Amino acid sequence: MTQSSPIAELQRQKLLLQLEYSTEKEAFRKQTETLGLARKVKRGDAWFPLRVGKSYYNSLNQLTVEVFRTEDTDIEHNFEFGKPVVFFRTDPITRHPTPITHHPSPATQHPSPITYYPFNGTVSYVDGDRMVVTVPDGSHIADLQQADRLGVQLFFDETSYQMMFAALDRVMNARGNRLACLRDLFYSHQPAATFSFEPMKFPWLNPTQEQAVNQVLRAKDVAVVHGPPGTGKTTTLVEAIYETLRRESQVLVCAQSNMAVDWISEKLVDRGVNVLRIGNPTRVNDKMLGFTYERRFESHADYPQLWAIRKAIRELRGQRRGRTESYHQKLDRLKSRATEVELRINADLFGEARVIASTLVGSANRVLEGQKYGTLFIDEAAQALEAACWIAIRKAGRVVLAGDHCQLPPTVKSIAALKGGLGKTLMERIVENKPEVVTLLKVQYRMHEDIMRFSSNWFYDGQVQSAPQIKHRGILDYDVPMEWREAAPADADGSEQPTGEEFVGETFGRINKAEAEQTLATLEQYFNKIGKNRILEERIDVGIISPYRAQVQYLRRLIRQRAFFKPYRALISVNTVDGFQGQERDVILISLVRANAEGQIGFLRDLRRMNVAITRARMKLIILADVPTLTRHPFYSKLYRYIKNLENQNQSHNYD
Repeated sequence: MTQSSPIAELQRQKLLLQLEYSTEKEAFRKQTETLGLARKVKRGDAWFPLRVGKSYYNSLNQLTVEVFRTEDTDIEHNFEFGKPVVFFRTDPITRHPTPITHHPSPATQHPSPITYYPFNGTVSYVDGDRMVVTVPDGSHIADLQQADRLGVQLFFDETSYQMMFAALDRVMNARGNRLACLRDLFYSHQPAATFSFEPMKFPWLNPTQEQAVNQVLRAKDVAVVHGPPGTGKTTTLVEAIYETLRRESQVLVCAQSNMAVDWISEKLVDRGVNVLRIGNPTRVNDKMLGFTYERRFESHADYPQLWAIRKAIRELRGQRRGRTESYHQKLDRLKSRATEVELRINADLFGEARVIASTLVGSANRVLEGQKYGTLFIDEAAQALEAACWIAIRKAGRVVLAGDHCQLPPTVKSIAALKGGLGKTLMERIVENKPEVVTLLKVQYRMHEDIMRFSSNWFYDGQVQSAPQIKHRGILDYDVPMEWREAAPADADGSEQPTGEEFVGETFGRINKAEAEQTLATLEQYFNKIGKNRILEERIDVGIISPYRAQVQYLRRLIRQRAFFKPYRALISVNTVDGFQGQERDVILISLVRANAEGQIGFLRDLRRMNVAITRARMKLIILADVPTLTRHPFYSKLYRYIKNLENQNQSHNYD
């Protein structure tokens, strides 16, 4: 099969991205018009009602308003830095026959008509139930502060798409420069260039980690660090960045999500590297805030001077009368002084920093305009759309990608775009075209050997091995590390709710109440075996995972209601597979929900999700699932047989 040209492939990418853009925009419009407010709040896409705090200009001279969530504070929400939002209010009696908005109004669908405010905001940061939102100058801040039934909801993210389209255009139009060279290289089998030198020794790393760092240092164009679960990908990447900084004065480090950027930034800060984080962190603590651009900017010695100039500009603009020629001259003078001070502060901040860290979309931030870097590191590269990677690549001379294309893929909502190949990442493309630039990390430090082996055999050709010190880690003697609990049948008299999935709303997914009850009963039994004192003293932590958000929320509610779990609440977290990406727990329970006569398993067919779910467990993994439904699929059938075989071996070992 002849390979199509890079330009043709990128044009195809752009068409698929346009398809995804239209699908997401349309889904957002429908959801805004038809989803009741209560459902939006429950899904974590809206806060209502709100209390409005103070409004002020932040250090980047943006008007910001502080808001507080006053109800449903236990619902996990989806607001995070950089996401667009829109404010609304509900009117018990419609006071505005014509809404003050260009936003879709679901007034007809809701007993209290919703009126959207005619401006969008952007999340600056969120800390618990407090959120800071930047809004355009001239926004109706006074209206917000006076409204008594105010809410805020996530809005469609137009900006990220525009940046991705612009990046694809730039890559397609590149001629005779480094960007064109990388484009043609990534889309062909042409070998990537390397330096040659004796391998460096890193005695604190294992052989494959050491090999990966050397591969990164030798790469002139591209290197890929393929890190299966628990193999120390972040450790390896931090080492590679640290060594690169011995040869280069500054590098750009990006990832798809804010959380991944925070994680690697924190590890670099621990190594004593000066990191400048563009954008605000997901977890707001002093350590994280300390290396953000905004915090550094406002703690610069020249900042008070800049603040005074900006204040003078605002006051001058506020004068309605006397806008003479001297007024305009004075305004221009103040503006040029403000620009001069701002440039001076930026020069200092960027001059001191060794690592500039941001999300891929965040690398298009205006403060990075015109900046170029010798090396770009992209973590979580297997979760990023290719177009998002190109936003950052245009700033770099060479690219190092780290991730695992056998774990979570990028989120693609359009089925047609997914079938067309939008979900194929740049990392996968390079792994296929240039296997010689890839290093697979082969020693894992997280899981008991039996938990790891199934994943290793199915996803990594059996190449991943366990480090000797954790091979047989466990909580109880003679415990089998993996169990599959079959869904409990109904009682003979039919008194118990028979197990089975229910569908709760188009956009909310599936739920299996009997399986949720069984999940908690199983955990209670296991906790009783271990003993309360030991769990609390050793802080044995537990993750309960379900691929379906409705099941996650139902399980959370059940745990809150059960007195038994009260002492352990701080040790138990319940979330979706995506919510557990990059995390690990001593004990993991997975509720797979699906139970039907047809053997329908929906998106559980995406086995990469299951790879993430089963590899979160350090010592004990319990799967709760309906055997007849799941085992029609070869993967689940093999997993079931593998677990039953372990249980049989364990029984015979106990009898010996």
